[in-house]
Amino acid sequence: MRILRSLHPRYLSNSYLLIDSESREAALIDSGAPTEPLASLLEQGEAKLRYILCTHHHHDHIEHNQFYSNRFGAPILAAHEEIPLMPRASMVQGLGDRDCLPLGTLKIQCLLIPGHTQGQMAFLVQAPGSDPSTHALFTGDTLFRGSVGGTMGPGHTRFEDLQHSIMKVLMALPHSTPIHPGHTDPSTLAHEWEHNPFIQLWRGLRPSEERPAQALGRPLTLMLQAEDYDGGTKCQVRFEDDGSLAIAPGSRVKLLKE
Repeated sequence: MRILRSLHPRYLSNSYLLIDSESREAALIDSGAPTEPLASLLEQGEAKLRYILCTHHHHDHIEHNQFYSNRFGAPILAAHEEIPLMPRASMVQGLGDRDCLPLGTLKIQCLLIPGHTQGQMAFLVQAPGSDPSTHALFTGDTLFRGSVGGTMGPGHTRFEDLQHSIMKVLMALPHSTPIHPGHTDPSTLAHEWEHNPFIQLWRGLRPSEERPAQALGRPLTLMLQAEDYDGGTKCQVRFEDDGSLAIAPGSRVKLLKE
């Protein structure tokens, strides 16, 4: 298995080219980053693109879908729930939870992980053999190195969905599995289980900060503020008017004097 990456200089979003070393069949996972050097590798015949896989519909992850599809004749695939949120021009084929896609000697399992968006999907790539450290998990905008996805953006669902997706779906996998997030740096499930501040809070290993604040004109309690992948912060908050929880960008949360 080979994994090549292109990183968007502004959005810090990743495009990945996954290649089966034996057959040289390839899958592109998210297309929002610059097309080079991934497209050049395909054009040189080092790999044949079989799928374009979308973790979710946000622009910074699908910008070059049509370029890759038109250039290399590969279908665009996304969760059924995400297709209505994609651009109308996209001819997208639907994927269901636990669907499996063959890629040479590799197997790609599709995992529905709603929260950041309703059709957010992770892709678990299983190589021959039983050692999870040789596999790869593409987590989209659900789980990052040291952070988690927000639940206040376009197409989001509930905080509880995101928490369940991370704790009950992703963390149910072997913790030695490497993860490749939708933004910035790779990690492993084991590292995030032990060191991710949000997971520490959910595991009861870190106390809630319980600081008064507001966002979007609504009073709230700040439960956690932690560094995000882009150098800013991300927050877990509890809105006072209805008791709902959310993961919000730190730039939207204003602390109040206690």
